[in-house]
Amino acid sequence: MPILIPTPTVVAAAGNKPKRIEEFIGRVNSKTSALSVARMKSPAGWVEPGQCPEFDEFTLVLKGRLHIRTKDAELEVQENQAVIVSRKEWVQYSTPVDTEYIAVCLPAFSMETVHRDE
Repeated sequence: MPILIPTPTVVAAAGNKPKRIEEFIGRVNSKTSALSVARMKSPAGWVEPGQCPEFDEFTLVLKGRLHIRTKDAELEVQENQAVIVSRKEWVQYSTPVDTEYIAVCLPAFSMETVHRDE
């Protein structure tokens, strides 16, 4: 039977500036551990601590630009582009301009498995 998700839950975000995370599917809003789907609304100049997560992350940029830094590369993901970052790869996300994007984590995001830098 289908399960309707009527509204997301706003969850706390890491980083140097306030960022809005609206979790639609995941451990908090739908009690789903298989994967998570969240809409991110991030201000210009936001930077998140680096992390080495135990999940794959699939990201689709709806508006703005998402900057991604790994140990081997840096790239800008533009509006209407997507990127995949594999689990156990160190990554740092930032937004040089106001940005809105969808993040899907497989398995679902959790604080215990994100492994952020100190």
